[in-house]
Amino acid sequence: MIRNSFLFLLIIISCAGSDTSRDIVVFSQKINGLSFVASRNHVVAETIIPVVNLNANWVTLMPFGFMPNANSASLTFDHERQWWGEKKEGVKQAGKVFQAKGIKRMLKPQIWIRGGTFTGTIQMNSENDWQAFEKNYEAFILAYAEVAASENFELFCIGTELNAFVVARPNFWKQIIVKIKKVYSGKLTYAANWDSYQNPTFWKDLDCIGIDAYFPLHINKTATVNELTKAWEPIKREIASYSKTLKKSILFTEFGYRSVDFTAKEPWESNTAGAYNVEAQENALQAIFETFWQESWFEGGFLWKWFDTYEKAGGEGHTGYTIQNKKSELLVKQQFERN
Repeated sequence: MIRNSFLFLLIIISCAGSDTSRDIVVFSQKINGLSFVASRNHVVAETIIPVVNLNANWVTLMPFGFMPNANSASLTFDHERQWWGEKKEGVKQAGKVFQAKGIKRMLKPQIWIRGGTFTGTIQMNSENDWQAFEKNYEAFILAYAEVAASENFELFCIGTELNAFVVARPNFWKQIIVKIKKVYSGKLTYAANWDSYQNPTFWKDLDCIGIDAYFPLHINKTATVNELTKAWEPIKREIASYSKTLKKSILFTEFGYRSVDFTAKEPWESNTAGAYNVEAQENALQAIFETFWQESWFEGGFLWKWFDTYEKAGGEGHTGYTIQNKKSELLVKQQFERN
């Protein structure tokens, strides 16, 4: 009896001394995800065959709410004039199609400000305006939390790149998380912009730290994989340290690179002109996979972005983010297959 107790104690000590970083991971399998853009049309089984062929195991569905400017309390959503995939009905329908194919889903409601103004700059001009905007945002996010609950989405994102809003109104975020949890019992994250992921005070109330990972890496026109992995090193150390401190795993709620010259210089820039350069895109993707996908504290991520009209998307000469019908598609397919 004494010997067995001693052995049991040794097992406990051994486990306590082992790597506990895996204990913070929420999902048992790496998320090899795609950001599936809101579609004008119904998503049918044929639509997602290319997603399955890519070996993706998750998708993000992204309904939208709209604001006229960054200082307006107005926020409209689920409007009849919106595209099918931007509305509750469209999200439910698409979610069922992906679920039937065994693909897990994150629901990630987002705000679009007229003219493409960055959502991180949302800032009200008075306390009354803040309260009105918070009321509207609450209606927006709870409506989609109810969708996530009714359709059994595996993950729900409570906001995307709302930098100033998060800093200015911390009490609102604490309260809205409580309300969301009363509606939706699944896993929760928030998509912080790359330069502000340490600002939220509510990470302990969520399941993992979400980062839209458009970190600036290299100024070369076609940075090599080696150059890019070296550029990632200090960023990775900082992210890993933050994960360890908060005891929360890291999820790249968005990541991606355009197939254009200088793609790793400012990866968030979506409209700058430049020459088609799929090698630069491939190198940047290879570097991010090599840097993060084998880390035990890292959940995986959602590649930006994927269109429902596969035959018409991307292709030779297309300088946008999608990998569809480009050489980089094969790279991602092979990477997803390995993990």
